[in-house]
Amino acid sequence: MGKKTNANYVWTERKRTIFGLPLSFTVYKLTEEKLMIETGFLSKKEEEIRLYRVMDLTLNRSLGQRIFGLGTIHCCTGDKSTPEFDIKRIKNSQSVKEMLSDMVEKQREAKRVVGREFMDDDSDHDDF
Repeated sequence: MGKKTNANYVWTERKRTIFGLPLSFTVYKLTEEKLMIETGFLSKKEEEIRLYRVMDLTLNRSLGQRIFGLGTIHCCTGDKSTPEFDIKRIKNSQSVKEMLSDMVEKQREAKRVVGREFMDDDSDHDDF
């Protein structure tokens, strides 16, 4: 049996470089359940993040990025190997962030993952 090569990607994009051109060796691929970040030219690395593990998304757009219609989405996850990562300098960043946010919620509901606020054990507690 051969490898499955035809994945159903909801969105794909290359990290953009100077002047918003896609001259990078970083490719982002999004399916219904996971985000893959492929980097490298000669030596390739592919990170895979399950969407239900994403806890927070933040859109950052510097002046230079706004001029070229780009943005960077910062992601915080519950994944030990990839607790934080950036989807750097992509086109249509606002709509991609909204789509990703909706897909994360859908996966969290499907997997019955409940969001938890992490509390520090050394925080002050009122004892009654």
